[in-house]
Amino acid sequence: MTILNNPFSLLFITSISLFLFRVILIKTGFIFTFKRKWRCIKDCFHVYQFFKVPEFSESMQRNQLYYKVLLYLHSLASLEDSDFTNLFAGRKPNEILLRLDTNQIIEDDFLGAKMYWINQDKTLVLKIRKSDKRRVLQPYLQHIHTVFDEFDGRKRELKLYMNVVDDQKGRWRSVPFTHPSTFETTAMESDLKIKVKSDLESFLRAKQYYHKLGRVWKRSYLLYGPSGTGKSSFVAAVANFLSYDVYDIDLTKVSDDSDLKFLLLQTTAKSVVVIEDLDRYLSEKSTAVSSSGILNFMDGILSSSCGEERVMVYTMNGKDHVGPAILRPGRIDVHIHFPLCDFTAFKTLANSYLGVKDHKLFPQVEEIFQNGSSLSPAEIGELMIANRGSPSRALKSVINALQTEGDGKGGRCGRKAVEESGEPSGVFCTEGANAVKEFKKLYGLFRVKSNRKSPSFNLDNDLKSGL
Repeated sequence: MTILNNPFSLLFITSISLFLFRVILIKTGFIFTFKRKWRCIKDCFHVYQFFKVPEFSESMQRNQLYYKVLLYLHSLASLEDSDFTNLFAGRKPNEILLRLDTNQIIEDDFLGAKMYWINQDKTLVLKIRKSDKRRVLQPYLQHIHTVFDEFDGRKRELKLYMNVVDDQKGRWRSVPFTHPSTFETTAMESDLKIKVKSDLESFLRAKQYYHKLGRVWKRSYLLYGPSGTGKSSFVAAVANFLSYDVYDIDLTKVSDDSDLKFLLLQTTAKSVVVIEDLDRYLSEKSTAVSSSGILNFMDGILSSSCGEERVMVYTMNGKDHVGPAILRPGRIDVHIHFPLCDFTAFKTLANSYLGVKDHKLFPQVEEIFQNGSSLSPAEIGELMIANRGSPSRALKSVINALQTEGDGKGGRCGRKAVEESGEPSGVFCTEGANAVKEFKKLYGLFRVKSNRKSPSFNLDNDLKSGL
C-alpha cells in the first residue's frame, strides 16, 4: 500500500512495465502486429484517396512513370524497415540490393505527410490522406521525377530484355546487362571508333533537330560481316556507351506481323533494339513474320510513333542477297562492315587480351596479313585466351593458325568499312595494292546524282546543324 501511495514509485513501476512490454513486442514479433493494428485504428479517423500507377497503359505501352516510381521506392531507406523485402545480388562484388515484393507496403514521408505505396501485381498504388492531397501530391510527384533524373544522370543499371512466347507475365523477360564490351576493347580502327562515338553523341543531342525535320528521334545501324567478327560486341559497346537498355528480338518467337509491332510498342526509350541475323530470316523464311512486317517494323507508322530515343541495330552475315527495300535510307542510316581481322585489329586484340602493345613477332604477323591471310577476331581471341600465360606462345599460335587456316582469298578489308545508307559503293575495302587510304567522310563517298542533298544523311552537315 505504501508503494502504491507513493507517486514516484508508481511512476517508476509504470515506466518499467512499458519498457518490458516494448521489449517483448520487439523480441517476439508482436510489434509488427501492433503497428498494423495501430495503422488500422488511425485509418478510421482519416479519409484516404488512392492513385494507381499501372505498368502498362491502355494501349499496352510501357508506363514510364511506373518505372520512375519503382526506382524511387527502391532508393528509400524505409524499404529496409518494411516487414519483408527481396534481396538480390548487385553488379558490384558483395553488393546486395533490396527490391519490393508483391503486396508489400512502403511508407514515405514528404512535407509532413504520410504516403503509403502498395506493390500490387503490375501496379503501384499510392495511398494518401485526402486532406494532404492538394498540398503535397503535385510536389511529391515532381520530387519523384527529380530523384529519377538525378539517378538516371549517373551510370544506371542496364538490362537485357528477351522476348518470350505470350503469357500472363508479359512478352519481355529481363536480366542485368553486364556485358563488359566497350569501344576501347573493340577490335576497330581508332579513327572509326572516334567517328562512330561522335555520331552517337550527336544523336543524343539531336532531339530538337530531328523534330524540326519532322523525323522520329532514332538512329538505325546495319552491321554485316562473317560470324565472329565482333558485331555482337559492338552492340554491347554501343549500349554501354549510351547507358541504354538492350531489347534482343528473337523472330522465331514472334507469331505474326502484329505481334512484332506489339513487341516494339512495349520497348522503352533509351534503348537499343536488336534483330540479329536478319538476312537468314529473310532468305530462309524461318519466321512467321513476313517481309512486309519487317519493313513496317523498321519505319512504319508505329515505329515513328513509339520509336523515340531508340537505336535500332540489325546484323547480317552479308547484304548481297537482301533486297534494296530493306537497305534504303530511312530504314538503315549507317552501314558498318565487319570483315575478317587485319593487322590493326590484331594489335588491338593483342593489347586487350595479352597486354602487349609491341612484340618482336609483330612484323612476321603483319607480313602474313599483307599476304592475304586472315582469321576472325573471335578465332584470334580464343587463341590468345588459351595461351594468355605466355604472349610469345600466344602470338606463335596465331601465326601458325594464320599460315594453316587463314583465309587467303585476298581482299584485306580493314575496319574502315563504313558507309551511309543510300551510297551504292561506299565501303572502304582494300583490294590488292590500290587501297583507299583514309576516310573522306564517316558515311562514305556520296555519288551526287542530282543537285538535291539531304542534310540528315551527311555527318558533316549534321555537325554543322548542331547535331
